[in-house]
Amino acid sequence: MQKVVVGMSGGVDSSVAAYLLKEQGYDVIGVTMQIWQDEDVCDISENGGCCGLSAVEDSRRVATVLDIPHYVMNFKKEFKESVIDYFVSEYTMARTPNPCIACNRFVKWEALLARSLSIGASYIATGHYASIDRLSNGRYVIKNSVTAAKDQTYALYNLTQYQLKHTLMPVGAYSKDEIRAIANELKLPVAGKPDSQEICFVSDNNYAGFIKEYLDDEDNKRILEEKRAGYLKDMEAAGYGFTPGNFVDIHGNVLGRHMGLAKYTIGQRKGLNLALGKPAFVMELRPKTNEVVIGGAHDVFTDRLYAGDLNFMAIENLEDEMVVNAKIRYSHKGASCTIKRTGADEVLCIFDQPQRAVTPGQAVVFYKDDYVVGGGTILRSPARDL
Repeated sequence: MQKVVVGMSGGVDSSVAAYLLKEQGYDVIGVTMQIWQDEDVCDISENGGCCGLSAVEDSRRVATVLDIPHYVMNFKKEFKESVIDYFVSEYTMARTPNPCIACNRFVKWEALLARSLSIGASYIATGHYASIDRLSNGRYVIKNSVTAAKDQTYALYNLTQYQLKHTLMPVGAYSKDEIRAIANELKLPVAGKPDSQEICFVSDNNYAGFIKEYLDDEDNKRILEEKRAGYLKDMEAAGYGFTPGNFVDIHGNVLGRHMGLAKYTIGQRKGLNLALGKPAFVMELRPKTNEVVIGGAHDVFTDRLYAGDLNFMAIENLEDEMVVNAKIRYSHKGASCTIKRTGADEVLCIFDQPQRAVTPGQAVVFYKDDYVVGGGTILRSPARDL
């Protein structure tokens, strides 16, 4: 009997995943990852998301119902280094990060998988709405789940071939309603538990406040400077994103004063406090000059972007141009584009139609048919003046 470690977050999806795998004949072990930091560093509410303080107790109660062993594994160090430090450093570089993607790649897979294999498991499993397949070329890929409404492939594009080979995703064959129905039939204590929505370590959704508090700690600031030494010299002059500066138009004309780069993102309209007599949107963040560029609704559209930190899944590498469907954020429906290599770790993505608010720091994920080709981190998106 093959052993599988199920990452149990205390939610209905991972709970039913554990049940489905047990029904398939696996030797199932439930593990909840303890990743929250000390209260004064990461103030997570009792009913927080996958790393909330209720996750352990909810998972333990589910494990009792399913009659499977349950353990808590400490991943605080990995979570801080790979998720929280990354989250803050991206904002200080005037980019908008996606911490869930980093958490998936480096904590929920890399760290959990290594520890699981060391105790004799053959696989790890999660409650993600996605599935894994193997193409004719031998490559493992993430495929869309049966329900587009809950599809989570976008946040999984960065997994490696080794990780995919040792991963099971049983929930991808079901809709959310079907998963809840199974949980209700089993009388699982989390059957009616709502899905988590916000970033788990920013309980009040105040990103800027969290980042400022993080940077008040000199050790945190030192770590950040070591990781981003070259870039942060520019950001230090801008107060790491918290020093007020100028709103400017595309010609450099000053329109007003902003409250610090960390408080803005591409495409933002609300909270600018600019009286221009017409709608104003954030077009660009310029850390070297501490400027926020403002434009009209049409100015936040572009037909191209450059991406780096690439991970290809369906192919070993991109050699020729390829037409794909690309998503530029989790909620994006995807759009047809052509991708081509422009550097050792860079691709240019040219869309058939201009896309709104292409945001540096976010992921762009490439799809072919119903599977993930690969993806990367958006570096820049020129030609906003189409």
